[in-house]
Amino acid sequence: MALPLPPGLTPMEVAFLCEMEMVTVVPRQRLESLDLLGGKTTSLRPPHRAPLPLWLALLLKRQRRANIIPPPWLHPHSLDRILKMETDNPESFSPPPPLDHITSSTVSPPFLPSNTADSEPGYLPYHWIDMGEILLEAASDDIQDPDKVRELLRDLREVRMAKMRSSTLVVEGGGLTSLQGVGAMEVSEGRGFITGVMDGLRKLGASREASRREKEQEGAGSGGDGDSEDEDMEL
Repeated sequence: MALPLPPGLTPMEVAFLCEMEMVTVVPRQRLESLDLLGGKTTSLRPPHRAPLPLWLALLLKRQRRANIIPPPWLHPHSLDRILKMETDNPESFSPPPPLDHITSSTVSPPFLPSNTADSEPGYLPYHWIDMGEILLEAASDDIQDPDKVRELLRDLREVRMAKMRSSTLVVEGGGLTSLQGVGAMEVSEGRGFITGVMDGLRKLGASREASRREKEQEGAGSGGDGDSEDEDMEL
């Protein structure tokens, strides 16, 4: 008998979807357009930049046929600014990348151009954790000061995860919390903790309601016994 699958996407599945993100490459060799399921790719003509899916860019990078241009948000100064924004606003996350006037509002990651060389700096995309890890592993020579970038990504991850944990305290008090700007990997990794807290709160609420009803029933029963005793005394 097969075990039931956990709800939501696993971190490995999130990383797989991240490889569909579009990145910008600088080809070293000519390559004709490829007919993929998502449509034809751009023909590669050195030294002109071209957008490609991350999985194809990684393949060409390993074959030394192209270099990957890191997205603007992965530069040290952009990460520094985002980290400052996160620490200065402990109750909210940094906003997601804004949509341009060309992109349809029905398009969602990984089909948004939030990791290309022309994307807006200062905004963390939906797949920022997995994108950063993949590029640091496969194309660290294309990234400016990779050690600094790795350190900033680690700090960002810790700060934002602490915010997600503290958001459960707001929910416990009966309030609402916004997860706007939270990334895919953060949702996948924090789902177990958040759902566990929510299940615990649900059980506590159910036990409190049950105890309240028991007290009401006991109060009603004791009131009825008092009335019967008064009637016996009158007799």
